[in-house]
Amino acid sequence: MNVEQMKIVVKEILSKTDLTPCVVGHRGVGKSAGILQACRELDRRYVSLRLGQMEVGDLVGIPFRSGEVMQWSRPSWLPGEEDAPTVIHCDELNRAQQEDTLQAIFQFVEPPADGVLRAIHTHTLSRRHKVVVSINPPDGSYQVATLDRALIDRMVMLFVETDYQCWARYAQKREFAGEVRQFLAGNHGLLAKQGMPMEMQVEPSERAWEMVSVLKKNCRFPAELEMEVYSGIVGKEAAIAFMRWLSDRKGRPVTADEVLNDWPSVAGRAEAQRDDVQAATINDLSALLQVSPELSQDQEDNLVSYIAVLPRDLRFGFVKSLLKIPHVALLLVKDKHDAVIFDAMQAISEQAG
Repeated sequence: MNVEQMKIVVKEILSKTDLTPCVVGHRGVGKSAGILQACRELDRRYVSLRLGQMEVGDLVGIPFRSGEVMQWSRPSWLPGEEDAPTVIHCDELNRAQQEDTLQAIFQFVEPPADGVLRAIHTHTLSRRHKVVVSINPPDGSYQVATLDRALIDRMVMLFVETDYQCWARYAQKREFAGEVRQFLAGNHGLLAKQGMPMEMQVEPSERAWEMVSVLKKNCRFPAELEMEVYSGIVGKEAAIAFMRWLSDRKGRPVTADEVLNDWPSVAGRAEAQRDDVQAATINDLSALLQVSPELSQDQEDNLVSYIAVLPRDLRFGFVKSLLKIPHVALLLVKDKHDAVIFDAMQAISEQAG
């Protein structure tokens, strides 16, 4: 993506989630300027931390004694609860000169967990304040540290590249010298030479898919950017598979919610599903019922109707998993469900015997 597109994505993430975007790009492409402009457009105060110039004490504060307890003074850069909404830009994250400096900031760039504030050492950050990171790619052309996979897994990686049209619009707005703009209009290749591909160790993980879920529920990205954003979280291969799945509505599995709440409308689709697609529906139902086993009468009947259309082997396996959920098991053993459930329970008993 170019800088203008990066600004769109960064603003969406910062204004609607607690996630940490990490802008990756070569020197001079406009990472810092774009982030600053995004903050201004969001009407947020901007604080820049040049981590290549900082030590641990600059991040966690200086220790002092308060009675018998060791305390740490609050760093001047860290906004307080009453300060105006602020974006803290951890610039040059992978230029931190000392390993302990990188370890200290690790905690800070991690998105806050449910009910827990973002923190650095003993200091916490109000949810009204946000964090964004920028780095140069570790491709051998910069004096930077290689970020480990655990740190990468905690950020949304956004890869920014040179784009002449984007630069030309910026140059026009900033009233660059006409001769410079005219020269580069005919010599795009001299604007900037791209380095090596910006490969990072971005791979799928449970945490990564949770971040995709947060973005999918809360943010609206332009269609041409959505896959790029997800690629920076779960990797390109997984992002392509996910986007293809999103577009393939016809082949998408029936959901647990559809089975329980809209069975008459999806009964035909559910019965016609291939076994591998059926397994996705079963897994979705199992997960939902483990968390929310309370069912209305209609939902109970819909669940049993779904079980009835399953192939024999899938039916036995699904019933066996449902019997491990006490509240659901009590519903399935009702006499009125014997026509559907009895054979499965008999087979399960024979296996146990």
